Amino acid sequence: MVVAYSWTSLLPFLIVISMSIWLKDILPGLVVGLLVGSIMVAADVLTGTQQSVSYIITTLSDETNIKIVSFLYLFGGLVGMMNISGGIKGFSEWVGRKIKTEQGILGLIWLTLPFTFMMPMFRIMMIAPIIKSLIKKMNLSKQKVGMTMDISTESTIVLLPVATAFVGFMVSLVEGGIRDLDLGMSAYEVFLLSILFNFYALIMLIIGIIQTFWPSKKKTTTSKKHEDNIEDEEHEFHRACITKELSLVNAQPWHLIVPVFLLLALSLFLLWKNGTDLGAKTVFEAFSMADATFVMLLAVFITLIFTFVFYIVRKQALNEILYHFYDGGNQMMQAISMLILIWALTMSAEDLGFSAFVSSTLGAFLPAFMVPATIFLIGSVVGYFIGSSWGTWGLFMPLGITLAVSTDASIPLTVGAVFASGAFGALTSPLGDTTITTASILDMELVEYARYKLKLSAIGGAISAVLYILCGLFFV
Repeated sequence: MVVAYSWTSLLPFLIVISMSIWLKDILPGLVVGLLVGSIMVAADVLTGTQQSVSYIITTLSDETNIKIVSFLYLFGGLVGMMNISGGIKGFSEWVGRKIKTEQGILGLIWLTLPFTFMMPMFRIMMIAPIIKSLIKKMNLSKQKVGMTMDISTESTIVLLPVATAFVGFMVSLVEGGIRDLDLGMSAYEVFLLSILFNFYALIMLIIGIIQTFWPSKKKTTTSKKHEDNIEDEEHEFHRACITKELSLVNAQPWHLIVPVFLLLALSLFLLWKNGTDLGAKTVFEAFSMADATFVMLLAVFITLIFTFVFYIVRKQALNEILYHFYDGGNQMMQAISMLILIWALTMSAEDLGFSAFVSSTLGAFLPAFMVPATIFLIGSVVGYFIGSSWGTWGLFMPLGITLAVSTDASIPLTVGAVFASGAFGALTSPLGDTTITTASILDMELVEYARYKLKLSAIGGAISAVLYILCGLFFV
């Protein structure tokens, strides 16, 4: 049942945004938003509740969607298995003994990137304790080192086209946004092009590299402990969990290096192979034409099997491997649940006439060149308050693509702006997992550290907004 469109088609998204800011979590808002949207579509409470379940079932019955869900769970399981490997811990400890300067520590952070790029939390939890011991030994600025570590994590991972959990999620959002459009491009091709327009992540990478070679004048002093009981409890909770997790890790570098490079090599090879089988002539054309969701699922599945056998041969306990596989997969269930609810919420909003309403209102008076900048600025503000890049992307991708279509703005540029807004929130927000974890491990006061990051992030955000306006004038 499709109702005539009006401003009420925005209500499910407004509910999600307001509840996310209020509760500092997006999942409750997604559930309520889906229920409200479904009840509005059905015009009946019981029928609307049944309709919300139907939306969820419909999303899970889609072949592309189930590939994404499977990839995310298996990828989480693979990272869970690698968490017991201790590869980066052994590598970092070995290299750490040779480092004597601030630039050496910051260089080490970047040097570990090829081994830890798959997931932000995995990377930070593996290298931050080593970095902490070096900071203490050399009496360096924790904030500067922490900022470099967070930039090298968040701003890099969102720009990688293969072998990360982010890729599957990002491509799925693009797929959902362009599914009914005749663009002549696949979702993965749009995603690849949008990487060039993720200006915030690119600018913060440049800032991070400059900061690496820019000597500090003096050590930043540690402020007194914040007196907010809620924040203190969060801080101690994260420290306890992180300490417990790291205490289980043994230093065996090959347990990490082999799976990482196998996954990366398989992803690139299978993308090329799948694309060439479909008639592609060049590497980029092959990547664009390939069925990226299936290829990513296949690559992680093969890597999982090989890694499992490799760990058994290396005398890892079978029950320990299986425990960490399920534990890692289960840690992805929040992201999977979020994605399923976003798909269902978007379906209910479309049945309420969301696209038609946006096209006839915002799309009628907002200049095309302003669409990417507007989406980036609004998304960054919301992302800062909810602290979730994935949540921000899920909320603003439907709006961004709808606005781009209705105004004839560049879709890759607008998609890049959506991804940039999520990157801003994840890197800058005091509610972001990266900020909380880094502050906890390096013993920094959370709010003070977030304020320090906001200063540099605001510069990157301002430059990005200007670039979106300028590019909007040329890529219409």
